[in-house]
Amino acid sequence: MRTTTVGTEGPEVGVIGLGCMGMSHAYDDPANRDDATSIGVIRQALDLGVTLIDTADVYGPYTNEELVGRALTGAYRERAVLATKVGLVPGGQGGATTNTSPGVGRDGSPEHVRRSIDASLRRLGTDHVDLYQLHRVDPAVPIEETWGAMAEIVAAGKARHIGLSEVGVEEIRRAQAVHPVASVQSELSLWTRDPLAEVLPYCAAEGIAFLPFSPLGRGFLAGRVSSFDELPADDFRRKLPRFQQDALRANLALVGRVQAVADRVGATPAQVALAWVLAQGERVIPIPGTKTPKYLVDNAAAADLRLSAEDLAELDALPAPEGSRY
Repeated sequence: MRTTTVGTEGPEVGVIGLGCMGMSHAYDDPANRDDATSIGVIRQALDLGVTLIDTADVYGPYTNEELVGRALTGAYRERAVLATKVGLVPGGQGGATTNTSPGVGRDGSPEHVRRSIDASLRRLGTDHVDLYQLHRVDPAVPIEETWGAMAEIVAAGKARHIGLSEVGVEEIRRAQAVHPVASVQSELSLWTRDPLAEVLPYCAAEGIAFLPFSPLGRGFLAGRVSSFDELPADDFRRKLPRFQQDALRANLALVGRVQAVADRVGATPAQVALAWVLAQGERVIPIPGTKTPKYLVDNAAAADLRLSAEDLAELDALPAPEGSRY
């Protein structure tokens, strides 16, 4: 697989990473989750050159880090660039709540950051993570204080690099004044393009890697959801405006146009959606999530798909989706 780097000083990684959240959190019926298969997917990802493995303490909560830790034992850990996150807390603990997951709070206090890295390292079964990310900024704590604590973790050797998630340019600048920002993780896809206006250009100019989560629109752009009723009862997407039945029905037109491009270039809709994301910059590293070996292979192959200027222009011209993100 083609490679890039996580920031100017960060590790080399495959241009497509793997988001592990859905293996134990948020999507699908919990009864359908299979840890053994998920561990196999993580290890297969490394064989395919998908080396950036992304998790977070709040996924599960906590169980996703444990799962990733079981997958990345021995030589597997040496081959992976391991990323996790801190700053969201389950059960509405901490300070401000977040609309991304009702009942989840934010805690950016230095004390929480220091405690959390040690707990994450225990669950992951490692002495360091390659990338430690602030999951969300806590409005009750100056970002300089949170970022300072994360910089201490780098100095202690518990994290090699640190990154931010879902932030604006001003927050990135304030963090940079304290310690280099290696990466910014935010949602980016054919139906979520907000970062293209300011954040992504700023990251490109500063040599900061940009890690798009949900680059397949939570599976929708891959053509894997055609009806609200298909979603399992506990599936997080049932709460999202774009997946409500009327909006979903309207948004299927977007999928049809992605499918048309895919048919023309001999690829799958997922590969086209990922190739469009990859085309947005040299250090743009999408982290599609999957727990299915077939979809993992499909996603990884998108690294070799180069869309023409005409294809990209057609995708750029897609209308905005019906419904907000959250």
